[in-house]
Amino acid sequence: MTSLLELREYIKQFYIKYETIITYVWKFLLAIICIAIINSKIGYQSSLTNILVVLMVSLLCSILPPNFIILASAGFTMVHLYALSLECALVVGIVFLLMFLLYFRFTPKDTLAVLITPILCVMNIPYVMPVALGLFGTPVSIVSMSFGVMVYYMISYVSGNATSFSAADIEETAGHFQTVVSEIVGNKEMYMVIITFAVALIIVYAIRRMSIAHAWEVAIIAGLLVELLGLLVGELLFETQISLAGIIIGILFSGAILKCIQFFAFNLDYSRTEIVQFEDDEYYYYVKAVPKVSVATPERRVKKINRSHGSVSRTQAATKSQSSTRTQTASRTQGTTRTQSAQRTRTSERSLRDLDN
Repeated sequence: MTSLLELREYIKQFYIKYETIITYVWKFLLAIICIAIINSKIGYQSSLTNILVVLMVSLLCSILPPNFIILASAGFTMVHLYALSLECALVVGIVFLLMFLLYFRFTPKDTLAVLITPILCVMNIPYVMPVALGLFGTPVSIVSMSFGVMVYYMISYVSGNATSFSAADIEETAGHFQTVVSEIVGNKEMYMVIITFAVALIIVYAIRRMSIAHAWEVAIIAGLLVELLGLLVGELLFETQISLAGIIIGILFSGAILKCIQFFAFNLDYSRTEIVQFEDDEYYYYVKAVPKVSVATPERRVKKINRSHGSVSRTQAATKSQSSTRTQTASRTQGTTRTQSAQRTRTSERSLRDLDN
């Protein structure tokens, strides 16, 4: 657990240090993923499927505000649909216009919700988005999430019925226009998914704001269960042909993803919860304080050794070695001289004793 906490701190520090670069990178990747999905599903205009065009538009999206990714994706969609069928492009264009008016009016900052929801639908794990928006957003985020679901179902419908959009005269064109309107606007499965996701988002938001232990964990589990039950009830009522096994597997994967998000964003230590109370002149306060789980990352100190400083140090060490050698030699010489003088003194004393005798 400690290693995971240290990894989390390293990731946070890395993001803070390189936030500008990372922002450019994720906007570029998000734009290229959105355009690639659109080209793979409804790539009827061959000039827009060119890799150079995709890269240029993605680079442009990386340096512009995130909402430009939505406009670029809508532009690619409209051009592809116009190349397929005028009536289809007209219907989708009207829907896009209404969506943009409501989006920029209520949730202009929920860019990720509009873009990531269709991507998660393609990956068969759309259950992450309602719970994530309930944890980090507000009930108003239902608008942007619903737009993302509508975009996915519109593109799926056009991709699955592309061969039928080949009108030869005005009557057939009018018939196709009416068919597109009825299929897109009257899609029961789409409405069922939107309502289920909206209810799950509201429940997650309400539980997340409660002053209970492990509120986020409870909110995640409750949101996923609401999605599962809502989709099952919708299947029984409307016969939407949704795969039960696919729903269960997708919800399990979504739960693992949401647990990772919760670990990085809201990891609390409820064992050290404190209840604090204090007062001022007008109010008496009861405060519940729950500390975050954190660990101090070890600091790595890199000691730089200058080459010139190293050479000077080596020279000083050699000088000290030579001086110590000289001192030792001088000490040995002095010791030898003293020994010889002592021996001479002893010899002279012996000679004087012999003369006395």
